[in-house]
Amino acid sequence: MDFTFGPRAEAFRTEARAWLAEHLTPTTTNGRAWERELGAHGWIGLGWQTPDGERAPLDGARGPYGNRHGSLVEQVVWGEEYARAAAPSRCGHIGENLLAPTLLAHGTAAQRDRFLPPIARGEELWCQGYSEPGAGSDLAGVRTAAVRDTGAADYRVTGQKIWTSLALDADWCFVLARTEPGSTRHRGLSFLLVPMDQPGRVEVRPIRQMSGESDFNEVFFDGAYASVDHRVGAEGDGWRIAMALLGFERGVSTLVQQIGFARELDDIMALAVDNGAVDDPVLRDRLIRQWADLRIMRWNALRTLGTTDPAAPSMSKLLWGRWHQRLGELAMAVRGAPASAGPVLRPASSSSVAESDDPNADLPYQLDSLQRMFLFSRADTIYGGSDEIQRTIIAERVLGLPKEPRP
Repeated sequence: MDFTFGPRAEAFRTEARAWLAEHLTPTTTNGRAWERELGAHGWIGLGWQTPDGERAPLDGARGPYGNRHGSLVEQVVWGEEYARAAAPSRCGHIGENLLAPTLLAHGTAAQRDRFLPPIARGEELWCQGYSEPGAGSDLAGVRTAAVRDTGAADYRVTGQKIWTSLALDADWCFVLARTEPGSTRHRGLSFLLVPMDQPGRVEVRPIRQMSGESDFNEVFFDGAYASVDHRVGAEGDGWRIAMALLGFERGVSTLVQQIGFARELDDIMALAVDNGAVDDPVLRDRLIRQWADLRIMRWNALRTLGTTDPAAPSMSKLLWGRWHQRLGELAMAVRGAPASAGPVLRPASSSSVAESDDPNADLPYQLDSLQRMFLFSRADTIYGGSDEIQRTIIAERVLGLPKEPRP
């Protein structure tokens, strides 16, 4: 199988690389300003496709929502160049890559016209309200309720969501809520678009991780309003919509993610050469194995790109989750004793630390990038669907094995 890209894609790569080189500066940071910069030049929503199959025009022209179009290969190229340029982490990717394709496939024309242009311009940010304290891997256990009085134009949403990325910055949250009292499992759920700016009705609490950072949040809804016009799909059809959204979660993003993995592996290999760890035959073998497995993941992702293979998303998650955990463990082994001897202690009193932009300025220690990567990678086999859930999906939906007993 030919895994090379053609001349059109390489011309697109040249354009993307040049734009990033021009617009990325040493002061470019993750945030709304960068999202608006991307949106102003049409780089948000390259893969959006309307229900009638139309896409934004080629050659840099804009589509109906203000975005450019990129073929599947060009989307991969853009993602690779973005990662290779070490551009900031996106704070608008949930709206762009999850909600927008869902609205294009299942939303109304009014919903698409309302929500897609501000996503394409980088002006409105989204978060995902799925997991709950009692409904994580078993998402059908959702208990957040949305009540609507007869004839009312709004639902009133009450409940708690957890592990919600970007909730502190989000303008909107798409919420899976139970709209049929007394319903159980996947029945009686609806997919609602809820505005986050509702003081006293929506509260966001950051969750401090063992790395000291707060990438996730708890979200509490206390009678928050959600318009009936902003329900995607019919009432009670939320499970189907929610599962369709999860189908957009992987694909091109897997290949892009691997560019970041390769950069981390390069850093670890360079460290191994610098500190002499590469002379250890066991560590040298582990480094080579990580490199080879990363190449295999890339070839597998290219092989399944654009296919409808039902096993592909779960297999991809199983492969990269455990690979990245092994990389974190390898980083600590290459670092040797300094990695486990303890982090760098901060001065007892330091105004420069207290007044810095460091999110961990209140902690008595500071982790380096490899330590943070190791600690965060412990969650790689849990978030986004745990390894156990992925194996169950493959067993039941691909291999046709008997389903697990469920209440």
